[in-house]
Amino acid sequence: MENLAFSLNATMPVFLLMVLGMVLRRMRVIDDAFAARLNAFVFHVALPVLLFSDMAAIDFDGGWNGSFVASCFALTVACIAVSVILSFFVPHKPDRGEFVQASYRSSAALLGIALMQNMYGSSSMAALMIVGAVPLYNVAAVIALVFTAPHPGEESASMRTRLAGSLRGIITNPIIIGIAAGFLWAALRLPMPQIAANVIGSVGGLAAPLGLMAMGAMFDLRRASGRLRPAFGASAVKLIGLAALLLPVAAAMGMRGEELATVAVMLGSPTTVSCFVMARSMGHDGVLSSTAVMATTLGSAFTLTAWLFVLKTMGLI
Repeated sequence: MENLAFSLNATMPVFLLMVLGMVLRRMRVIDDAFAARLNAFVFHVALPVLLFSDMAAIDFDGGWNGSFVASCFALTVACIAVSVILSFFVPHKPDRGEFVQASYRSSAALLGIALMQNMYGSSSMAALMIVGAVPLYNVAAVIALVFTAPHPGEESASMRTRLAGSLRGIITNPIIIGIAAGFLWAALRLPMPQIAANVIGSVGGLAAPLGLMAMGAMFDLRRASGRLRPAFGASAVKLIGLAALLLPVAAAMGMRGEELATVAVMLGSPTTVSCFVMARSMGHDGVLSSTAVMATTLGSAFTLTAWLFVLKTMGLI
């Protein structure tokens, strides 16, 4: 019950912030134009700053574990591959990119650190997991969204043109830039002045609440009703399928204790709000993404707790 209560405390505020955005839209405090600008601010400023802060805080001297980072990278590749294969069963092509990222892309950077600190009093493994998984999360999402973008004339575009567009999208993507800058900052062991840290912390702290409220304000239940099947399919893959498939693999690789718990959080965390932010900013309507975020946010309070309970019962964590 304690783990369930903790998970609910972690996930319910996320859901309630989305509901607040819906309420503010109904009260006409937020309209479509304001929600779109809010989403653009989160994508171009707040979210890159947050990811920069997470990456810049990595301690390469004290707790670097290259094999664990490589394992997280390999497991993430497997998650993406499974999601891409399953996306071909989605009939509406522009939804496939959203399905892919909603199926594999966890809110592990936000939830993972909090959960690890609560369980082990340390977030070192979570920080290493971020290095192994989060950059790949974002690169793969950009590629998936570019290749399935609902632009006129897309079907006639040459493969070279689409590859060039994907590469350009990766290089200029603010989230990728934020991650790369943070990783470089940590690798060079540059000091972070306290004033800069305070400003960065304040701006990065806006990413989750503003992004969630924008998502709630832009959520259209009538349009979502037509995407329930792929959205719930992506949610089932995210919360149950990937963990059921890959947790035994991680255990077979020799992971135990904090390492395996971190991987469980990586695999079983809810779909990150960044999926909606990026989908909207790259030409998709974001309906499938927002529906998956809402569904996985509610469901993860129970499924993630169940995965951790099973691993604990088996003596693996």
